[in-house]
Amino acid sequence: MAKLIFGCGYLGLRVARLWVNQGETVYAVTRSAERAGTLATEGIRPVVWDLLSGQTTPFPQGIRTVLFAVGYERGAGRPIHEVYAGGVSRALEWLPGSVERFIYISSTGVYGNATGQEVDEDTPCEPTREGGVASLAAENRLLASQFGSPSIVLRLAGIYGPGRIPRAADLLAGKPIDAPARGWLNLIHVEDAARIVLLAEERAPLPRTYVVSDGQPVVRAEYYAELAKLLGAPPPQFVDPPVGSPAAQRAASDKRLNPRRMLEELKPSLLYPSYLEGLRAIVERQA
Repeated sequence: MAKLIFGCGYLGLRVARLWVNQGETVYAVTRSAERAGTLATEGIRPVVWDLLSGQTTPFPQGIRTVLFAVGYERGAGRPIHEVYAGGVSRALEWLPGSVERFIYISSTGVYGNATGQEVDEDTPCEPTREGGVASLAAENRLLASQFGSPSIVLRLAGIYGPGRIPRAADLLAGKPIDAPARGWLNLIHVEDAARIVLLAEERAPLPRTYVVSDGQPVVRAEYYAELAKLLGAPPPQFVDPPVGSPAAQRAASDKRLNPRRMLEELKPSLLYPSYLEGLRAIVERQA
């Protein structure tokens, strides 16, 4: 059963590698001929096409599962709503009815801000930031389409992993963190996130939505204190971000994700059960 990936980047590439290692045929859409060559060296079959161009391209044969894991590139010059909701709409127009699974990588930003409350799949979605609004719009377009019934929505917590540890450089430089020391962080290691995509394809009843995190929320001060210790950096200092800034908007999100449905139905065996194991492995690998 061939696979097709939109957004073969930090997460999508890891999912592709897992599928390729299982002997699956994997296609990936990319706008770049150079990127296409890189994907080909990984055993991935590139489809060179700009999803948002308005043009079309032949659809690969035999596709049964589609993963939409497109990230937002701020320097690309396109509004985030166009990339997320517009991208999903364009993909849905292109896909044939033979597709049996459409997995959409969404964000827990769809829930909006909170004041420390627990959040799960039944929590009302009231996004306040642009990214959360765009992600929810994309979810709704998918669910209202002909592929709504075979859809799986994965609302991911903050992804971290090799090459992606936010604020590590700031800590090493002794630069203050522009966020309150209080407040909850919810995380998932990228390798675990990739494995959960495969489990969702295999085990999820359709349609289904999952909150995806390691289930171990951590207070911001504790997280950065542990990261500083691992890096050999000075203890973290915190300052309030400027009112109305992107940092202030991010800091306003204070929720504790409960991934009980994911744990009970998909039964993942997490490689990194919390940020402690995940950060240690990353730092040790970089040493």
